Amino acid sequence: MSASATPVRVFGGPTALFEYGGLRFLTDPTFDDPGEHESVGPVLTKTSPARGTPADLGHVDVVLLSHDEHADNLDDSGRALLSDVPLTLTTPGGGERLGDRARGMADWETAELDRPGGGTVTVTAVPAIHGPASREEVEAVAGQVVGFVLTGDGLPTVYVSGDNAALEPVREIAERFAPIDTALLFAGAPRFPMLFDGEPLVLDSAGAAEATRILDARRVVPVHYEGWAHFTEGRDDLEQAFRTADLADRLDWGSE
Repeated sequence: MSASATPVRVFGGPTALFEYGGLRFLTDPTFDDPGEHESVGPVLTKTSPARGTPADLGHVDVVLLSHDEHADNLDDSGRALLSDVPLTLTTPGGGERLGDRARGMADWETAELDRPGGGTVTVTAVPAIHGPASREEVEAVAGQVVGFVLTGDGLPTVYVSGDNAALEPVREIAERFAPIDTALLFAGAPRFPMLFDGEPLVLDSAGAAEATRILDARRVVPVHYEGWAHFTEGRDDLEQAFRTADLADRLDWGSE
């Protein structure tokens, strides 16, 4: 099956919907209106609405939630949506905070999900670091984050990075799973002057291109690069970085 057989609908911010193995997966749901949003850490300002509403999603089988502590990854509308979704996979801490339908996953832990009609999809939790320092330093400030790799018999390999800023976890993931067929890469180079000397808390555009090379990702759907004031690099920056890396043919902006 080709990578292009996994259509991805993007809603803005980190939110994307895709079908895989007959199951429907949603990443980091954010559907609140623009404006200021309280969060752990600095107040976050949403600058543009989502391209759709929760009502547009249809049935969702699984939410892949990189973390629950920041409003640009899980807002009020997203939290309300979780109660209608059978399973949310997230960080160990998020699994404790989000109720009975949430499951926290440690690095390299797997969840086996039954496919309609038989067989399983394996979701592997993979490491992510939400900032430009050691994991211990970052988690003390920005909290835990998790990414995911989806695999299954006869299915492409799909990677969802979550809010990861570091390339070392990407190398670890590549050692186990490369080549990746479709990578949903969180980017946008979000920054706050008071945190880590203003260094990006998630991959910048050049880092996303380098992650693509490391993963030998055949197709990259960028998310988490638009719609919030603290995102400092957008679509133009991503396109330029991928052109510079001679990887422009890997970019896919998904459907709306």
